[in-house]
Amino acid sequence: MILSATLFAALLLCTACWLLLRRRGGRRQQALAAVLDAADAFEDRLRVARAEIEAVAGSDENPVREAMQEMLRQRLWLQQHGHAANTEQLDQVRASIDTARARIEQQLERIEQARTTSA
Repeated sequence: MILSATLFAALLLCTACWLLLRRRGGRRQQALAAVLDAADAFEDRLRVARAEIEAVAGSDENPVREAMQEMLRQRLWLQQHGHAANTEQLDQVRASIDTARARIEQQLERIEQARTTSA
């Protein structure tokens, strides 16, 4: 009876550990998917932004180039380190992508304001 209770407790502990590890892996997978989705959306937005900015300001003063380079650095980091990155690191990458996207959106708003005031 003591042996079966000990085996049951060990089985319960192993199951709890397995569920915990699986849950952590699931959170990491969600974080990685969120980073990749954010990167894809930002890259699409950068392409549109580049065309809009070049139409107004020309290609000489295009802030999108720096953002595109940053996006390429993030993608390279993900390629090299994404498989081993923890959720905190992935969340930081996602936050940096969101920050860069917000900067581009602000610049696009300024361009739109300049268009409306000069028209």
